[in-house]
Amino acid sequence: MALTANDVERFEAFRPRLEALAYRLLGSAGEAEDAAQETFLRWQAADVGRVEVPEAWLTKVLTNLCLNQLASARARRETYVGRWLPEPLLAGDPMLGPAETAEQRESVSYAVMTLLERLSPVERAVYVLREAFDYPHREIAAILDVTEAASQQILHRARKHVADGRTRVTVDEAAARRIVEEFLTAAASGRTEPLVRLLTEDAVSTGDGGGKVPARARAFEGALAVARFLRGLFKPGEAKRALAGGSPGVYAWTANGDPAVVAVIDGRVVGVLCLEVTTEGVAAIRNQLNPDKLDRATARWAADDHGEPLFHAF
Repeated sequence: MALTANDVERFEAFRPRLEALAYRLLGSAGEAEDAAQETFLRWQAADVGRVEVPEAWLTKVLTNLCLNQLASARARRETYVGRWLPEPLLAGDPMLGPAETAEQRESVSYAVMTLLERLSPVERAVYVLREAFDYPHREIAAILDVTEAASQQILHRARKHVADGRTRVTVDEAAARRIVEEFLTAAASGRTEPLVRLLTEDAVSTGDGGGKVPARARAFEGALAVARFLRGLFKPGEAKRALAGGSPGVYAWTANGDPAVVAVIDGRVVGVLCLEVTTEGVAAIRNQLNPDKLDRATARWAADDHGEPLFHAF
């Protein structure tokens, strides 16, 4: 049965929420868009007149599409070149979804998005549906075809896995911004000591180049190792400029609600360094360098008024 204009309009009004849900489940904006579009095709093929609660129906279809995608994604990531990190979303991206509560904001933070990779697909779905979208366990159970008791147990397990990876208290936005600016000043100084002072003793730095941009597969661990890596990253060099296609402008920004460093060449985002800033200092740096995961960031960057860069790297 062909969709009416009202049926299409109803879906399109719900599409942003579906995309935000799919992004949290998949960690990829492109895959989230594909999942939402496939949900529309299922909607188009359904007898929508018999669907009692369209939003619930659409959420169930999308979630199960994402669960299937996650199962195959695990196999693909075993052959991924280097470390796999989620696709970062810059400030203002509608795919970041709801941000009214602390739980909703944290659920899309880059640190938590990375930690969600530890969860099984079902754990991830329950965690996202509950923490990010505030679905009651009764509805989650219906979406995933489990009991309410099972949904509650799965959430408890998922929360524990996520909490085990986040043992520090984050700082407020103003303090985080100051630390990012200090971080960039220290990185541009060419000296190791100022960076070490801003990092926690057990700081780590990971990078995702996807085999297309050089990025070390193993993490740098410890403040001194991370500081030396960052000093080298920002050190001027003709070879680096040639490889990158220019000298990146460096900006203090936010990605996934967290403080971030954005590197831009001729309007193209070439790197997003997401900082996990805590009361003890910068605890983790997650560098997204894979150009396949920066297209949406580039499009978002073009829509923003970001002023002049703080400085140009190398």
